[in-house]
Amino acid sequence: MLRHEAEANVDAVAILELLASDAPPDRFESLLTRARSAGMPGPQLDRLENARKLGLHIYSQLDRRQQREASLSALVDIARELSAPYDLKTLLKVTTRRARMLLGADISYITLLTSEKGTARVEASDGHVSSFHVGMQIPQGAGSSDVLTTSAPFWSADYLSDARFPHHERLDEMVRAEELRGIMAVPLSHGSGPFGVLHVADREPRHFSADEVSLMSSLGDLAGAVIEKAWLMDRTAAEVEMLQRRTEEAETGHRQWQEVGDLHEFLMSQVLSGCDLQTLAEAAADGLGGVLTICAGDGTVLASTAGEQPDDETLIPRAMMDAHAAGKAVRVKNSLWAAPVMMGDENLGAVLLRTERPLWDSGVRLLGLMSQTTAVLLLRQNSHGIVMESQARDGFLDDLVNRTRSTRELDRRARKLGVALEESYVVVVASPVGDARRKAMIWASSYAHRNDGLKSEQAGRVVFLLPGTDAAEVAREVHNDLSPLLRHLVTVSAAGPVSGAGPIHRSYLEALRCLEVMGALGLSGRSAAASELGFLGLLVSDDHDVDGFIESVIGPVARYDDQRLTQLTDTLEAFFHSSGSPTHAAKALHVHPNTVARRLERVGELLGEDWHRPDRALEVQLALKLRRMRSALMGREPLAGGHRTGADGE
Repeated sequence: MLRHEAEANVDAVAILELLASDAPPDRFESLLTRARSAGMPGPQLDRLENARKLGLHIYSQLDRRQQREASLSALVDIARELSAPYDLKTLLKVTTRRARMLLGADISYITLLTSEKGTARVEASDGHVSSFHVGMQIPQGAGSSDVLTTSAPFWSADYLSDARFPHHERLDEMVRAEELRGIMAVPLSHGSGPFGVLHVADREPRHFSADEVSLMSSLGDLAGAVIEKAWLMDRTAAEVEMLQRRTEEAETGHRQWQEVGDLHEFLMSQVLSGCDLQTLAEAAADGLGGVLTICAGDGTVLASTAGEQPDDETLIPRAMMDAHAAGKAVRVKNSLWAAPVMMGDENLGAVLLRTERPLWDSGVRLLGLMSQTTAVLLLRQNSHGIVMESQARDGFLDDLVNRTRSTRELDRRARKLGVALEESYVVVVASPVGDARRKAMIWASSYAHRNDGLKSEQAGRVVFLLPGTDAAEVAREVHNDLSPLLRHLVTVSAAGPVSGAGPIHRSYLEALRCLEVMGALGLSGRSAAASELGFLGLLVSDDHDVDGFIESVIGPVARYDDQRLTQLTDTLEAFFHSSGSPTHAAKALHVHPNTVARRLERVGELLGEDWHRPDRALEVQLALKLRRMRSALMGREPLAGGHRTGADGE
């Protein structure tokens, strides 16, 4: 009777009762323990054990199903939350927060591909993080970042000690800094492929289950579609904004061009009605919103709304150079613009505009139209005659330097043009480099006008005939004025002074030879006259001025000897013949070495302390030889050394 009651108490049906009551798993084990205590026979105990195992299996399946249902419910909630109209930044933040909560992880973060090949950037993170902050660059191709390449989920129970995959040193350092262990990463993809990665991580080892990997993959697919949609919406919004901006710009541009057309029509009507340049400048200045200046081809200010010429005198020549070189309105400096005034290829001048407000395309176009209108008005005011006179003066210099006309014809034309050739003039040749030649010719018109000279172009070089008596000084002035404006190397040579039409051709050839010698000596980008080239000037000079060379090199010493009956020139000759030895020079002169030393000190006072520098010493020796040779050929050999005595013993 007792045996049957025990069987009834511990029958396998009790397992079903436990399952039906949703009892915890330990109740199954306690049921088996009571059966053993009650002395249940072995066969019945085995049946109860099998029933317990089946019950636990059913329990685990029910628990897993409940977890799946909870996860799916959470995923539905996440989908509902992600479907809200978030901007991209907020959407990424929501995704990382829900991913971390879904798996109960310590941290989560999202990386998106960047335009820089081989890197992704952290765009959002959740949890307590320091290394994986927004904006951090993450290398691709190793560890969890390899998801972008494989498009498959990645997980590791203990990332740093896991040798199943290649590691990246920088990524490992970031993981180590956060003390992360278990890591899972799933791709964010939609359409053609992955564009980012969703990561979750724990600071303890964690073996992710297949259900967790599947759940995260589903979240990645869901988030990927929503993120791409937000991307498209942001891009669409940006494109709409850009289209609106372009529409506004087009409307503004159309309005501005309409204003340009109206103002140009008004300016032309003013010109045709007989207005002067000042009236034209004031009307254009009102439309352009600035200070307007109209200049002639030589730089003369013809009209200005400022009432006076700009303080910086170099601005007008530079503005004219830049405008004519470009052939259109250009920005010269900061708020200064310039447009060329031309008749064909002839330079009539320029229109300068100084304005503090931005000059849009319509304003630049209006400035160009203003320059054309100015050209029309200048032609109406007989500027054609001015142009013809300018061309005549240029052609006159062409004939002077090339000697294509007789002297009588040249003198007649000089009187007609008002050029006083009987005065002293210097021929200057300026050779700019490269594309600066056109600018140099524009500047030359203004410079020649300011200095009462003539200008021309010969073989790509600018040629001047300028008043002056010092060729070297005139060359320096041209160089110093032109070089800063061009901002290019310009080499300037000069010859003269000359008077009359005849010698100008020879001086021009001399200036050309001087220019060639400067190039050979590495003096490009500088200025010089033949008189500054030392003994090379004798080769360059057309008249080989030996007397002038001797005077320029040892003239003070020779005059000192003549005035005081000393022997400084003889001492210099002996000094050089003795290879620069005062002792040997003293023996040759039959004087005491101290006497030679005193004489050389006096030479230093007369010629400068650098007279024995190699380059100057060479010129001194050449001058001494030329002086002796000239005297010998003239039958007047200088007195031998030792025949003169001075009061000071020199």
